Amino acid sequence: MRRRYHPGVSKLIEALAARLTLDDARPPPDDRRRAAVAVVLHEAPSPRVLLMKRAERAGDPWSGHISLPGGGYQASDGDLRVTAIRETREELGLELEGTRILGRFESLHSRSSGPGGIEITPFVFATQVALEPVCGPEALAAFWLPLELAVSGALDGTYSYPAMAATFPSWTYEGHVIWGLTRRILDLVLAALS
Repeated sequence: MRRRYHPGVSKLIEALAARLTLDDARPPPDDRRRAAVAVVLHEAPSPRVLLMKRAERAGDPWSGHISLPGGGYQASDGDLRVTAIRETREELGLELEGTRILGRFESLHSRSSGPGGIEITPFVFATQVALEPVCGPEALAAFWLPLELAVSGALDGTYSYPAMAATFPSWTYEGHVIWGLTRRILDLVLAALS
């Protein structure tokens, strides 16, 4: 018998499932740089999402940033959904094959990825099991962000990104600043609650 989600989580999950695409996620055969990220939602008394702090590496535009697990597409992946699953396993030691995939959002472009940019496709997964991340070499830390707290406005702020001399909306949670593409993707998730 399949366990039911908590009503608050169920509302979000079903709203997302109705809005997201489950079609073919194979990228076209061109030279564009692509990546995929996993938006992992967990059942709790209220929904929460898994985030990580990226390792600090020279030349990485997201070095030390808070992000969703994910990374670059490899031809051996076959499709971007597999990229999100593989990267989550590599970065946080989590297997997403047993979770429910709700679908994907339209691809987004990062404003901080430099010339040529990169196209990033977010895939949303839902789990009833409390997944315990184990950080690999690409992640310094992992944590769960309560979405009701994020939507409440209690975490709201701005982040000034020195490399672009620009200010972005952000959340600050337990000392972690969540901004940029990660915040944009999570705003799409939260829009399903409205």
